[in-house]
Amino acid sequence: MLFKVKHLEGIKSGDVSLAFRRWEKPAINKGTLLHTAIGLVEIGDIQMIDIENITNEDVSNAGFSNKEDLQKSLRQSDDTNIYKIEVRFHSEDPRIAISQLNLTDDLYKTLKQKLARLDKASKQGGWTIKVLKTIHQYPHLHAVGIASLTGFEKEWLKLNIRKLKNLGLTISHAVGYELSPLGREFLEKMD
Repeated sequence: MLFKVKHLEGIKSGDVSLAFRRWEKPAINKGTLLHTAIGLVEIGDIQMIDIENITNEDVSNAGFSNKEDLQKSLRQSDDTNIYKIEVRFHSEDPRIAISQLNLTDDLYKTLKQKLARLDKASKQGGWTIKVLKTIHQYPHLHAVGIASLTGFEKEWLKLNIRKLKNLGLTISHAVGYELSPLGREFLEKMD
């Protein structure tokens, strides 16, 4: 479930407490924690709603100034349901804390094992170090640029860079990626 930046900022400040999505059935569950640019967003109650039952207060709580703008934001389809979803800021992204850790010998060994598993499980073969080195050499380069330098497909690459981020090795920006302090230290120790 994706959010526009202005809605994420509203969720973090508490000004936005609702989201609306058009789905055949809910694509998430109550209690789900979503990783977003502002940190973790928690999903609350999810209920189907008819467009005519969306109130002005709902529109405002979803970060829109009028019902027409909210309707335009929904996927245009008459055969799917509209869902009203409670959202709230849960906490800072825990991957940030991981990315700031000092690289102990045990953590280094653990990260090497996890990267080896990612490489082994991939149909692309060994990709993790190649991608880390490319990100290190070209900080803030977008996925298309990294894809052209590494030979990996862009969408596959974006998904897998997220795996490196989950290990605390990379940081995502509005445009591109860079190595976290932990990622830089890890690569230095490898060399």
